[in-house]
Amino acid sequence: MANSISQGLLLTIPLAPLLGAVVAGLFGKTVGQRGAHTVTILGVLVAFICSAVVLAQVAGGARFNATIYEWAVIGKLVMEVGFLVDGLTAMMMVVVTFVSLMVHIYTIGYMEGDPGYQRFFSYISLFTFSMLMLVMSNNFLQLFFGWEAVGLVSYLLIGFWFKKPTAIFANMKAFLVNRVGDFGFILGIGLVVAYAGTLNYGEAFAKGGELAKLTFPGSDWMLITVICICLFIGAMGKSAQFPLHVWLPDSMEGPTPISALIHAATMVTAGIFMVARMSPLFELSDTALNFVLVIGAITALFMGFLGIIQNDIKRVVAYSTLSQLGYMTVALGASAYSVAVFHLMTHAFFKALLFLGAGSVIIGMHHDQDIRNMGGLRKHMPITWITSLLGSLALIGTPLFAGFYSKDSIIEAVHATHLPGTGFAIFAVTAGVFVTAFYSFRMYFLVFHGEERFHHKPFPPEDDHGHHDDHHDATPHESPWVVTAPLVLLAIPSVVIGFLTIGPLVHGEFFKDAIFVNAAAHPAMKDLGASFHGATAMALHALTTLPFWLAVAGVVTAWVFYLKAPAIPAALDRSLKPVRTVLENKYYLDWFNEHVLAAGARLVGTGLWKGGDQALIDGVAINGSAGLVGRIAGWVRLLQTGHLYQYALVMLLGIFGLLTWKLWPLFSGLLR
Repeated sequence: MANSISQGLLLTIPLAPLLGAVVAGLFGKTVGQRGAHTVTILGVLVAFICSAVVLAQVAGGARFNATIYEWAVIGKLVMEVGFLVDGLTAMMMVVVTFVSLMVHIYTIGYMEGDPGYQRFFSYISLFTFSMLMLVMSNNFLQLFFGWEAVGLVSYLLIGFWFKKPTAIFANMKAFLVNRVGDFGFILGIGLVVAYAGTLNYGEAFAKGGELAKLTFPGSDWMLITVICICLFIGAMGKSAQFPLHVWLPDSMEGPTPISALIHAATMVTAGIFMVARMSPLFELSDTALNFVLVIGAITALFMGFLGIIQNDIKRVVAYSTLSQLGYMTVALGASAYSVAVFHLMTHAFFKALLFLGAGSVIIGMHHDQDIRNMGGLRKHMPITWITSLLGSLALIGTPLFAGFYSKDSIIEAVHATHLPGTGFAIFAVTAGVFVTAFYSFRMYFLVFHGEERFHHKPFPPEDDHGHHDDHHDATPHESPWVVTAPLVLLAIPSVVIGFLTIGPLVHGEFFKDAIFVNAAAHPAMKDLGASFHGATAMALHALTTLPFWLAVAGVVTAWVFYLKAPAIPAALDRSLKPVRTVLENKYYLDWFNEHVLAAGARLVGTGLWKGGDQALIDGVAINGSAGLVGRIAGWVRLLQTGHLYQYALVMLLGIFGLLTWKLWPLFSGLLR
């Protein structure tokens, strides 16, 4: 097989979805709904097939790293569009395009009849292009372009129903929170450019040793630590890590397909991908790695707690996403980068499945999203039921399922690391197993088993568009094939992909030239490899481990609480009311952001507006100078009487004064 990949093939991958987005967006009325979904699905299908071809070539040893287009040269700094295709990139390309293809097909059924049908297909196809440009980049400039582009499209999609106030609030919240993270991200890129003198990944990584010897000006901080933490702050915003996670649950205001595409499988994993790509830099700073580890551990555990009390089916899955992103981040902090991206891949499949399954339930329930109004859907929606069950089993880490191999590997990797935050991280990822199993199967049991509550609906719902649902007594029904087919296709990798790929991806050399680990300083992956004896042996061994029995305990507890003895959670709810209040208010972070940060920013802004803009600039600099000129002109105008004899008198007095001034020294000398 050739050692290089065709440039034309690589260009086709991002440009095919872009072409579909342009056609659907600019010519949507001309091509109609059928034309819009046909051209965008065809574009993403072409991108997926080409990505699969590239993955096969990469597995055979082919690589690509070259400039596609040179945009500008400033001194020695080259700004360019370029592709870097190795194992990490190829895996991400296939995941992005496959999940996007499933979402495109699913959207035909979910968005049927929506007036923004063509616009929606244009947006999701444009997102696919943006994400592909991000993961294929070989330089920081293109990375930042893709980074901001996916954020922009996310903003458009969260607020897709722009007449719905909650959607507008949610997309603005997502935009502002991500700007905080992106500010840190661009500072990190700026420091790389300032001290490494390049935007190219390879050249910057080659100078990592030099950067590690420098300190940040004016302090004793290591420069490499500052760079890595700034870059990770960008990941905290995009990948929704505490405390910049607050935007993701509210983003559920957008249509369900984007929840699967952007907020579960692809965009929110951009930060995980970026840190893995930057592994040669992060390996040089234990402080930065420890920061990553602790932030991930906080997110993994405390976001899971919030999932327990959610009643909106999409928000339960959203908090599950936050928790699993925390697991990925913990793996990054433990220097188990390949495990983190392995969990990124497995999670993309089963979380997209769960989101699309939730959307299918919403369709079947006539746009009711409250799980307290459901129950007994198993016999009404059999395909949605079985695929959702498979996704839930993968999520909680059931042996032989995809999520088991990646999640268990993360827990083992954390035990093998020696950073200061390891103790807390071990507790968080272990306790998180029980929490994940409990809230996942709480939702599963309330939706698919038990009493059929949809006839009387104790909690009157609102549909996706913010209007009250009129179908109070409508019996649920299975979704059309364009909805259920993607569920089946996503369920297959959710079950088998971990078993098939853990060997080469985690313990093989698939990422050997994409990810760098200092095994002497960070032995987690070395220890993990020493204890691995095959996927089957790993699954069998798991039956004797604490995480497995914690997952079983979580499922059993949910079964008892919500099917057998619902009085128990009701009693706990009453006795633990203060705890529930804290959880319902999401640890008061939204309150803090709105009443402290936003209020403080508003106060500062008002002060700058009234004191700086109105008083200083308008009052002094502009109006003040104009007023001074006006007053001087008024005084001068008093001398302009229009009488000739007055002007003659002034001239004579002027001449007299001038002569006096010039002749006075002579007169004073004669007098002496």
